[in-house]
Amino acid sequence: MVTLFETLRAVFYTPFYLAMALGAYERRGITIRFGRAEAPGHAAAGLFDGSADVAWGGPMRMMQYQNGYGDGTVVAFAEAVTRDPFYIVGREPKPNFRFRDLAGLRLATVSEVPTPWLCLRDDLLRAGLDPDSIERVADRSMPENVEALRSGEVDAVQLFEPHVEELLHTRDAHIWYAASVRGPTSYTTLYTSRAFADAHPDVLSGMAGGVTDALKWLHANEPAAIADKVRGYFPDLDPERLAGAVARYKRYGIWGRDAVLPLEGYVRLKGALISGGFISRDIPFEACVDNSHAERAKSLPA
Repeated sequence: MVTLFETLRAVFYTPFYLAMALGAYERRGITIRFGRAEAPGHAAAGLFDGSADVAWGGPMRMMQYQNGYGDGTVVAFAEAVTRDPFYIVGREPKPNFRFRDLAGLRLATVSEVPTPWLCLRDDLLRAGLDPDSIERVADRSMPENVEALRSGEVDAVQLFEPHVEELLHTRDAHIWYAASVRGPTSYTTLYTSRAFADAHPDVLSGMAGGVTDALKWLHANEPAAIADKVRGYFPDLDPERLAGAVARYKRYGIWGRDAVLPLEGYVRLKGALISGGFISRDIPFEACVDNSHAERAKSLPA
């Protein structure tokens, strides 16, 4: 029995829900007890207080933990979300959007978790813009920001799915920027403590295999079929809206083809965390990631 923690409920975590819905872990000989950390930032601590064996979350959380507690304390072993799943949407269409178009506008950014703004902030810096020059609302939830956009209180908002799908469905917004076009930016992986990894290598390989199987199934099936498999995790979301959100994420390529976490994506994320002051030092790839289990999973039968 492996206790697996999610950080929060989100459509972009679909491959992890799909692995459970398809019984992919069980076929690899692993029984999952599924739970959730009290808050997204608490998942890593759960690996050390006995409440969880494995969690999913961003390498951001792992780097944050290692920044405070030392290299190698936690290790990623199966990535599913390999690109940034957030968007900037605005009330007016901007088909040729450039970051400089944000000048003079009121932008509401994500407050629930730090990664979306840190990555966008890094985008702005790389585009030669001062992030502090943006008029930014930073202290409201995504649902609050959706209503602020609809009311005209802000001009643009940073959101993930299904908020984007809902706004497009009601014709209250237009996509300006999909952060996935930035390229690989490691966003969500299974991770565990180094002690658990050393003691249970076959569990990590089996779970990496489960994620790999889910990703293969996801890329081989239509959005409606994927949505149907995971809709139990989103009981309050209209099935068509869920399918629309899944379709858009597939189109923008946020989900990997296998569970290997690429160096390029890790480095891009780490650069954003350092430039934003979220971590204070360089944390080596090898201290944070062990791809051997995901590599092994690619060659094992399902």
